[in-house]
Amino acid sequence: VQLQASGGGLVQPGGSLRLSCAASGFTLDYFAIAWFRQAPGKEREGVSCIDSRDGSTYYADSVKDRFTISRDVAKHTVYLQMNSLKPEDTAVYYCARELRPRTYTVISGAPRIADFGSWGQGTLVTVSS
Repeated sequence: VQLQASGGGLVQPGGSLRLSCAASGFTLDYFAIAWFRQAPGKEREGVSCIDSRDGSTYYADSVKDRFTISRDVAKHTVYLQMNSLKPEDTAVYYCARELRPRTYTVISGAPRIADFGSWGQGTLVTVSS
C-alpha cells in the first residue's frame, strides 16, 4: 500500500493548485481517502475526505466552497482542487487512507488522524505574494 502526493508549489493569494494523490496496492472504492495539512507550529488537521462507497465528501469549514476533492477510481488517483488560496492555507498537505475499509462516513465529520494511515510523503503548498 502506497500513497504519493504531488502538485504543491508556490502560488499567490487568490490563485489555484491541484494536488494529486496516487494510490497503489488497493482500490479507491474500498477505502476512503483524506487530505490533511500541517502548518508550521500547528497540529495536523483533516481538511477533506471522500467516502469510498458513494464518493460523498467532507470539507473543513476553513476550506469549504474553495476546495474540491474528487477521485478517478480507474486511475487510482484522488485530487484536491484548491481555489481562492489564502496565506493561511500554507502547509504541507498529506493524503492518507482509512485503516479499516468502508468505515469512514461523511456524517462522522472531520477525518481523525488515528483512523488513517499509509501516509504519503506530503507536498508543500506555499501561498504568498
